[in-house]
Amino acid sequence: MQREEKSERSRRAVLDAALHLFSHQGYRATTVRDIADRARVSTGNVYHHFPDKETIFRALIDEYLEISETQRSPFMRALHTTQRFPDNIEELGFAARANVRQFRDYLALIYVDVIEFGGTHLQTFYGAMADRFTRFFEQQGSIEEVRAKLRPNVSPTDALLFTARLYFNYFSLEILFGVPDPFGKGFEQMVHEIADIVRNGICKRD
Repeated sequence: MQREEKSERSRRAVLDAALHLFSHQGYRATTVRDIADRARVSTGNVYHHFPDKETIFRALIDEYLEISETQRSPFMRALHTTQRFPDNIEELGFAARANVRQFRDYLALIYVDVIEFGGTHLQTFYGAMADRFTRFFEQQGSIEEVRAKLRPNVSPTDALLFTARLYFNYFSLEILFGVPDPFGKGFEQMVHEIADIVRNGICKRD
């Protein structure tokens, strides 16, 4: 048991080191030696756990996907504990900001993947997100209730995906890229304005 615990600790150290390096300096600029040095293990130890560098990158993407499935994610926690969608759009906005702050380095991997891999790993990630939201509605038994509050032909899953991406993209500008108040307004005001646009659209209704 002690050997297994030691092995798991070294594997965790490798993942934590790689997460920091990939998210701050990119994938190609990071070597296995860099990861080993930051994790304070040998390169042989890195290869004991992972056959190559890309496997480490994929493991981190998968790890964030697993986090996103649970209430460790502030966004998923808000989905489960606040009013039902779409009545809780503002709460989801604040939760999205908390999510980006808490898991900043994991979310940075999304942009690394787009730039350095052409989004190869993200297809699975976003496909899983749609499945996760569909399962959420099914488990809550609320899909018809939500559908009744949406425009015809707008699916609950698509509506929630769209809402999530608006908030996550906005707060990525603020937190990942360090742009204070990207639209020239405080984050609380933007949470409410985005919610208003999601609910009411941008075009005047006849």
